[in-house]
Amino acid sequence: MGKIKDTREYMGTSELTQLATWKAVAAEVVGTMLLTLVVCGSCIGFNTPPTNEQIAFAVGIIVFCMVQALGHVSGGHINPAVTLGMLVARYVSVVRALLYIMAQCVGALAASAILKGLTPTDKQGNLGMTQLGEGVNSGQAFGVELLITFILVLTVFGVCDERRNDVKGTGPLAIGLSVTASHLGALPYTGAAMNPARSFGPAVITGIWANHWVYWAGPISGGILAALLYTYVFRAPKAASYDLEMDNYGKRNTQP
Repeated sequence: MGKIKDTREYMGTSELTQLATWKAVAAEVVGTMLLTLVVCGSCIGFNTPPTNEQIAFAVGIIVFCMVQALGHVSGGHINPAVTLGMLVARYVSVVRALLYIMAQCVGALAASAILKGLTPTDKQGNLGMTQLGEGVNSGQAFGVELLITFILVLTVFGVCDERRNDVKGTGPLAIGLSVTASHLGALPYTGAAMNPARSFGPAVITGIWANHWVYWAGPISGGILAALLYTYVFRAPKAASYDLEMDNYGKRNTQP
């Protein structure tokens, strides 16, 4: 994960002619589609209502699987909040970010349509649409969505930091676990969307738009805040300067 320094590269218009870009876009469609299909499917109860633990682990596991499977193609964003965090931190271009967000929304919409077609009419309910918990107002919901998405995006940036050499293959698992943890804590409040596309898909199919702005504004705010904080405060030091500092530290402490 390297930062884009050149302004022309940051705009990214040249990426429109590259096959790799469109492969990445396709990966975001498929990844977000499968994510939304599993997440929303886990929210549908047949004989008994699903438990919070069931939903939380379903979400965390599918996120882990999609990041592991497609991370080498597109980075495995599968979430507009992650993409916008990467954009403001200059890790993806403007063009790529726009393509990713459109792809994620298309994937989520396709997943919700598929789920509706696969689920018996009397079992569909709201197709897993995220809704505010009893007594939770929109301001509180915004805060919850901001915080849980902050956790997710902070984890993404931490495990994808190219300056670190202590993260050895555990990145997708850490990301999946951050999602599981947030769902375990936030499901009763907002349904724990932490992904605008995941809420957009079922909203279109069911027509349930109540408080929908919360599921865009909260995650996007949390994602951008986490991206900026990690990039400018928590990012690992450059290897060369870090090694030099450690070498100087050793010299200072070994001289008689």
